[in-house]
Amino acid sequence: MALRVAVSDGAAGSRRASRVRVAVRLRPYMEPQDEKKEGPCVRGLGPQKLEIINWRNATETLQYQFDVFHGEQTTQQEVFLTSVKPILPHILNGQNASVFAYGPTGAGKTHTMLGSQEQPGVIPRAVKEVFKLVDAQEKEQDGWEYSVGMSYLEIYNEKVLDLLSPGSQDLPIREDKDRNILIPGLTHTPLSSFTDFDTHFIPASLNRTTASTKLNQRSSRSHAILLIKVVKSQRGPPHRQQTGKLYLVDLAGSEDNRRTGNQGIRLKESGAINLSLFTLSKVVDALNTGAGGRVPYRDSKLTRLLQDSLGGSAHSVMITNIAPEYIYYFDTFSALNFAAKSKQIVNRPFVRETVLAPTIAPGKRAREEQEAGGSGEPHNKKSKEGKKAERSSSPPIHPHSSPDSTVLERLLALEKMMMGSAERERLNLLKTVAQSRKEIQMLKEKQKELEDKASMFNKHSETTERESKDALLFKTDLPPLHRKQSTAAKPRKQQAVVTPLQVSQVQPLQQCAVVCKPSQFLDKKKKRVQTEVCEGKENGGVDRPPSDELNWESHLDSALLEQSRKKILQTLNSGSLKDLKSLQLIGDKKAKLIMGWREIHGDFTQLEDLRKIEGITAKRFSSFIKANILSSMGK
Repeated sequence: MALRVAVSDGAAGSRRASRVRVAVRLRPYMEPQDEKKEGPCVRGLGPQKLEIINWRNATETLQYQFDVFHGEQTTQQEVFLTSVKPILPHILNGQNASVFAYGPTGAGKTHTMLGSQEQPGVIPRAVKEVFKLVDAQEKEQDGWEYSVGMSYLEIYNEKVLDLLSPGSQDLPIREDKDRNILIPGLTHTPLSSFTDFDTHFIPASLNRTTASTKLNQRSSRSHAILLIKVVKSQRGPPHRQQTGKLYLVDLAGSEDNRRTGNQGIRLKESGAINLSLFTLSKVVDALNTGAGGRVPYRDSKLTRLLQDSLGGSAHSVMITNIAPEYIYYFDTFSALNFAAKSKQIVNRPFVRETVLAPTIAPGKRAREEQEAGGSGEPHNKKSKEGKKAERSSSPPIHPHSSPDSTVLERLLALEKMMMGSAERERLNLLKTVAQSRKEIQMLKEKQKELEDKASMFNKHSETTERESKDALLFKTDLPPLHRKQSTAAKPRKQQAVVTPLQVSQVQPLQQCAVVCKPSQFLDKKKKRVQTEVCEGKENGGVDRPPSDELNWESHLDSALLEQSRKKILQTLNSGSLKDLKSLQLIGDKKAKLIMGWREIHGDFTQLEDLRKIEGITAKRFSSFIKANILSSMGK
């Protein structure tokens, strides 16, 4: 049996605060991806600082400071030695450690974690370093032995799949009484050396789901988590045991489907990836708030598995991968902001240590049985029977005590003896059941009372509705009301008598007897001259349009009229846009239409051709001729 023991404050596993270390790695500039040849948008300012162009103002830059900044020329070895190696000794002391890569798709996360055969990444280097540390500790400490094992899984479309056992289904995520995250059914493979790890890890990595997108030829479609478990056991008493875990996480990158061109299954995968990363950002925001509210670990399986790494009890390192091209600008900007928030998270690591309970050896147990008297029964069983006999013995009767009190004491003792814990629990259960039945009965009576009230209300409403229908039927039996015409004699109104209009012979303007002096009203916009001819009101005050407006050309000199028409036709054929706009009733739109028609069909042969222009009706053409001729004669 394993018992969890507390660690003293002076021990190495005391609950000291450990902030999440954040390293930023800048991928080398790739010219083929920079279609506009704009150059990089990010550059380093030192071993911890970098700057990015401000998208609101291109003349300004935004600066960030992290624990480590890895530039474009940084090697895989430098990334491992600077960021990952310092936290590995903790797992040999019963503590947890976590390393995960974050960033947009195509920024180099998988290359950082896995690498290649020529340039191995964080995962192979970390596992090789763990075996080196284990070998060194076994040589220094004779009383301890170490065992190393691995598990490998992926989260694909919110399903936990075992990469060491490809045929497995979606695995559940559980939490034990000590708040440790467990995955029942996940394959755990013991390891004896790094070569043994390589033989299991490489085939399992090929089982991971990958696909090609427009931004990445081999894009990870799932989050991959490698678990390395180190158990440190003490050979002699008190048989202490310490368990440390190393989580190596390669996150899938956030994707913009407009640029990746995802469709169908790829689009569904991208939605699951972005949703889990969004939940991860919510977890970081909730941890930074520090108000003691709910942290949404359970909203995603990724955050559920990273619960120990973010705000838990692990020494965590986050490697944020970014790209320098402008096509990744907003992805890089978001990743840097997420990294800046993550470095404020504080974890509290502690040592996970258990002590195995001592077991009685067979020889020792036989010796105890002989000491018990050779009866073959254990000594502890005899002592229990003796205690039971003592408990069942009746209490002594005092001579001076009354018989009633003696009987009462004996009954009480008998009741105590009979009413053990099981009997007490049974009585409590019976009381609870009785109380529940009573409450159910009360609820049934209340429900019946409410149903009676509801039925009475329904009957009342039905009666009211029936009465209203009867009243409505009574009303609709009558014929519809119409306004009757009054038969009383009404006084006849005096009607105006209009005499028919007499047409008189039109005289020339020069011989007209009564002619009012024409008044001109100049319009500032159209410069149109209107001639007002005054005529008295006739026929009972009814205004009639003058007969001159019906045939206005007859009042003008034919020579002047023909000259004006030629002038207008010349303007239409050879005039510029400005000249056309100077004509009455011709605006910018009509002038452009006239010039377009002129380019297609040639010059206007007569003014009537103007009707062929779109929007110039016969009435508008007549108004155009009248306004322009009168305007030219007025000048």
